Amino acid sequence: MLHTLTNLPRRYKQIMAMAMDFICLPLLLAVAIWLRYEGLNPDLLRHYFWLFIAAPCISVPVFARIGLYRAVVRFIDQKIIGVIVLGATTSVLALTFISLMLHILPISRAVFGFFWMGSIFYLSASRFAARHWLARVSLHEDAIPVCIYGAGQAGAQLAAMMRHDSQYVCVAFVDDNKQKHGALIGGIRVYDPKELSRLITKFEIRELLLAMPSISRARHKQILDQLEPCKLKIRLTPSLKTLMSGELKMQDIREVDVEDLLGRDTVEPDQRLLGQCIKGQYVAVTGAGGSIGSELCRQILRQQPLRLILIESSEYALYSIEQELAQLAKQYAPDCELLPVLCSVRQQDKLEALFSAFSITTVYHAAAYKHVPLVEHNPAEGVLNNVFGTLSVAQAAMATGVKNFVLISTDKAVRPTNVMGTTKRIAELILQAFAREQQGTRFCMVRFGNVLGSSGSVVPLFKKQILAGGPVTLTHPDITRYFMTIPEAAQLVIQAGAMGEGGDVFVLNMGDPVRIHDLARRMIHLFGLEVRSDVHPNGSIEIQYVGLRPGEKLYEELLIGDNVEGTTHPLIMRAQETELPWEQLQQLLNRLRIACEQNQVNELRLMLLQIVAEYQPQCGIEDFLWKQKQHT
Repeated sequence: MLHTLTNLPRRYKQIMAMAMDFICLPLLLAVAIWLRYEGLNPDLLRHYFWLFIAAPCISVPVFARIGLYRAVVRFIDQKIIGVIVLGATTSVLALTFISLMLHILPISRAVFGFFWMGSIFYLSASRFAARHWLARVSLHEDAIPVCIYGAGQAGAQLAAMMRHDSQYVCVAFVDDNKQKHGALIGGIRVYDPKELSRLITKFEIRELLLAMPSISRARHKQILDQLEPCKLKIRLTPSLKTLMSGELKMQDIREVDVEDLLGRDTVEPDQRLLGQCIKGQYVAVTGAGGSIGSELCRQILRQQPLRLILIESSEYALYSIEQELAQLAKQYAPDCELLPVLCSVRQQDKLEALFSAFSITTVYHAAAYKHVPLVEHNPAEGVLNNVFGTLSVAQAAMATGVKNFVLISTDKAVRPTNVMGTTKRIAELILQAFAREQQGTRFCMVRFGNVLGSSGSVVPLFKKQILAGGPVTLTHPDITRYFMTIPEAAQLVIQAGAMGEGGDVFVLNMGDPVRIHDLARRMIHLFGLEVRSDVHPNGSIEIQYVGLRPGEKLYEELLIGDNVEGTTHPLIMRAQETELPWEQLQQLLNRLRIACEQNQVNELRLMLLQIVAEYQPQCGIEDFLWKQKQHT
């Protein structure tokens, strides 16, 4: 029967509402007379009989005229009260006027006052009760009952928006403010967050929306930590700016990202440092189509260079970033000349011609092979690209008078256990040596850990595995990593590059290392799922350990030694690392190049060990050679 009523044609529902009001208004009048005379008797009923007939005959058409019956009950809000007050006032004034014109005396004014207040209360209460009832009966199999954390403006907007969305229905609010507990927002009660477990059972809540866009990431993390045991799928509202625009849609509500789990608050960038080597200058970025390189290009474009050269060896990656930046340039740098160049960083002659022809003043060198297991299986290619590619770009920069050269390094260069990290450490040594040999080009290096969302990052992999039903694969239960968002890393790279004096190794403050097992478990929980284990054998997602990959470390470091000092930026440190003079390093590089070109794996490994004293390969030479033989 409930299903039949809720699915009646709209015209029938309007007729039913009118009929209900036609019956209830005379009853309200009887209550008003009873309140005035403290009772009812046949004489009073006969005297006011004409009013019993006139009240519904006048009031219902008035309410119809002002649009009360056109309102969709499921979506009404507090504005309907104004319509009801207007209609009730008009009706009572009309009844009073008729009684005076027809000289129907005596008529008590208190009766009209009580009738006016009673009709407002009845019409408001009946509409909001019907809305609440319809919200409950709309909880069919496909609807998702949700709880909103935050009973402020954002939460109220979300609840109002859900009334127009048949897929979701808000059944409860929770808020930290004790003064709001027990209050009603759009007919929905506000509860203490401590009652959330009971509310989940009572209302069968499946999702929770965190509607607190103005709080810090640290506070976000604190709330998410509290919510994790609830095993609810949690989503977040967009920025306060989006909410203020009044254009909020369900598509704007996003899932919890790993940066929310890290709780890392970003520091506002120093605009002077951001623009120092870029604004009004000619800039080149190698590896422009990669994760870091592309974000560097976006951040650089916002600082309005006169020219931006995109150097990339992948045709598709270069096409994609050039198309994106062309649109971005219209907004931030309409006078900037964009030039996409298909080029390998090993092509020194081409790079020299490029830097000279376009008067490049600043180079950001992000091009590198970064995938640890792949470089471990292809060491010669890794060395040629990461070491000798850096050498070629640096020599081209010095030959053409480039003023600033910034290398994107990695935490894997610190006491490396793999070929990739070792090649990045050698690249640092090359630039340190060049910085001592000449003064024309200012070289500096920026070292940081994993960036969220980059190619090869565990976060998108975990999310994909969770959505596929698992298992989530980890290399080791104790593995830890540093994390930072790509935009923050790119901004810090640009700022660090502006602070360099020559040969500087800058280290970004990555916060605390994150245990990857904890990250995976929390991601599973925040999708509303349970980890399958001995304690929870019926859990949804299993975590499997597949063992460390070739060259992979359990934990990463950012400093080789303890000789580090702060800078003017709270998230950028300057490290003093060991160096090799260029004459000695050049001889070692010549032998390393020969080993690479001739694919002499044994000699290549020995040279890496000789150049980087901290290199600690996970396996011995014999094991390494056997693996290479098996691979080839």
